[in-house]
Amino acid sequence: MVQIGYTMMTEQAGPRDLVEHVVGAEEAGFDFSVISDHYFPWLRAQGHSSYAWSVLGAAAQATSRIPLMTYVTCPILRYHPAVVAQKAATVQLLSQGRFRLGLGAGENLNEHVVGGGWPPADVRHEMLEEAVQIIRALFEGGHVTHHGQHYDVESARLWDLPEETPPIGVAVSGEQSCKLAGHLADLVIATEPKADLLEAFDRHGGSGKPRVGQLPVCYDPDRDTAVKRAHSQFRWFGLGWKVNAELPHPDSFEAATQFVTEDDVAASIPCGDDPEAFVEAVRPYAEAGFGEVALVQIGGESQRDYLDWSAKTLLPALRGAFA
Repeated sequence: MVQIGYTMMTEQAGPRDLVEHVVGAEEAGFDFSVISDHYFPWLRAQGHSSYAWSVLGAAAQATSRIPLMTYVTCPILRYHPAVVAQKAATVQLLSQGRFRLGLGAGENLNEHVVGGGWPPADVRHEMLEEAVQIIRALFEGGHVTHHGQHYDVESARLWDLPEETPPIGVAVSGEQSCKLAGHLADLVIATEPKADLLEAFDRHGGSGKPRVGQLPVCYDPDRDTAVKRAHSQFRWFGLGWKVNAELPHPDSFEAATQFVTEDDVAASIPCGDDPEAFVEAVRPYAEAGFGEVALVQIGGESQRDYLDWSAKTLLPALRGAFA
């Protein structure tokens, strides 16, 4: 059975709305939730980008059952890995064991704000591997001192540790990140339904570990309205992560997507209110081997209607298809 998740998209709604939405997702019956961790929106039309960790703290208190997860946090520049470990342990305590720490090598869009330049992908993966090692060491308790290639940690300790440390997920997009995830992560994260990513993850030690995917959707009773909203806010999605990781500003994404049409978006993102279109969009993830798929409803103002429709129509259809 494929579990269906809800995405708190920090780029398209303010912090109070995000908490209200995840409460609604819990009530609607979503199996889990994830949250993006950004400093900028992808496009100006999205219009938001609040601090994900404050939202997680509020969400942990406002909900009681739905699991929480970062999708994903970058622990290599904007945040030091020792601070990420502290944040994750705290959210795990607040949520009483419902939190998973999703990590990735990040995007220039968010990490450039602290200066220092944007490293090439192979260096970012080196940094991510070292960051995960530091986080795991701190999760184990005691004082940690580390002097590595990219980070220094001087006698750090987490004073509030949960009994069950948060599982760590690593986002993958190619062979190098799959190798890293396979031997370091407790679960794998991807935004494309590519079986070869999971096969590479398994080859490098990931066999039997959970795998979580993510899929943008755009519900609206009027399909044309849904297509226009998806084009306005999500046309960047089709650029692929080798491009998305490198562009530094929403204006860069505006320029890179100026020739993407509404038809292009409608061909790749299910739009409207036909649950079968959403089922068919999830199907490649199920067939590739993903056990969890987090849906992203495009448009912050549309969440309440989407959650109501999900409870009555979408979730029953998905569970019927992937039981």
